[in-house]
Amino acid sequence: MKTKKLSTLIIAALFGLTEYGFAQESILASAIKKNKEKSAESATTPVTPVEAGVEEVKEEEEKTFTLSGSVDAYFHTSFGSDTYAPATSFANLNGFGLGMVNLIGSYSGEKVGFTADLVFGPRGKDAVFANQYTSQSIINQLFVYYKVSDVVTFNIGQFNTFLGYEVISPTVNFHYSTSYMFSYGPFNHTGLRADFAFKNGMVAKLAIMNPTDLVEFNPVNTYTLGGQIGYANDAGGIWFNVLAGDQDGTLEKYDLDEDGYSEGSTFQADITTGWNLSDKFYLGANATYRTVAKGEQFVGDVIESVDEPTKGFLGFALYPKVSISESFALGVRAEYFAVQKGYIEPIGLDDSGDGSVIDITLSANYKVGGLTIIPEFRIDSSSENSFLKDTSYSKSLSTFTLAAVYKF
Repeated sequence: MKTKKLSTLIIAALFGLTEYGFAQESILASAIKKNKEKSAESATTPVTPVEAGVEEVKEEEEKTFTLSGSVDAYFHTSFGSDTYAPATSFANLNGFGLGMVNLIGSYSGEKVGFTADLVFGPRGKDAVFANQYTSQSIINQLFVYYKVSDVVTFNIGQFNTFLGYEVISPTVNFHYSTSYMFSYGPFNHTGLRADFAFKNGMVAKLAIMNPTDLVEFNPVNTYTLGGQIGYANDAGGIWFNVLAGDQDGTLEKYDLDEDGYSEGSTFQADITTGWNLSDKFYLGANATYRTVAKGEQFVGDVIESVDEPTKGFLGFALYPKVSISESFALGVRAEYFAVQKGYIEPIGLDDSGDGSVIDITLSANYKVGGLTIIPEFRIDSSSENSFLKDTSYSKSLSTFTLAAVYKF
């Protein structure tokens, strides 16, 4: 449930037309041998099949088609509050609820291939912003790739973001609910991305994309640049990510009859890391900072900069996890999230538009074959009154979720 401010031009362009992708937790899962769980969501470049011992020259290129996915459902309740859930994405309805059906088809050749990632259900609709930024409600990812060499691969289409620790798929996240950093960061991008994989464990990405989550076309005629540099080995990895660009276009004279306001350019920097510190103990971490420059508005028929402070958000989270056995593990998410100058309002803000919240989530994962059962207890504590209780608001909210996730 991301809150994004787009100009009336975007809404008008999309009204007539009637994510996770790729984030670091999924990479960590594939990079760490002892906690390895293959997820199609984390695969920004499908793996090329290679057979040892075959002749050097093949008469015909080997190709592979795979179909994978997941199904999830949950029960959710809050304690002593009329607010059912914190203002974060997914699993936020009271009582028994549905997640999504996720079907991922990938066709991989030695040089070229594609991924089609489809979602059905409430979680899927929220992930792709159905009826808000897009006219469809089922495409989470849809891209083709061309492997130029062992080092460079080009991808074009719609793909999950490479910023952040958590992802859309509940099969990759340890916790069923999501963080504030995930919920208000980017979900999906449409554009051209170059992936670089070096032999020493170093990786990198460069991308030019539509504004964040505008996945079908670009109605505002501005573009966003993204990049990543990282390192991974068998014990874990670390990734540095950046995103920069104007997300709602710039004002033009023909906008005089419209809203008359446009935000400035957005810049977001993100660090994600995770390591196996022992056979039983894993520690992940994520830090992010987003800032939005001063906007512009019409003063009469003249476009001028708005006299407003720079706004944005920042956050930090730790993800410790202890594996009790091969089928049972306990984990905690400890997150701090702060809003600056009224950029978004997931929590109560003071008179200056500032506010913060601490999210402590304790979850267990119990695995039986392809099924993972996730009981979760969560406490959110904010700096300002944020959660409805009877006829007033309080600063804290306690919730419980029981989820069942099946992966195939």
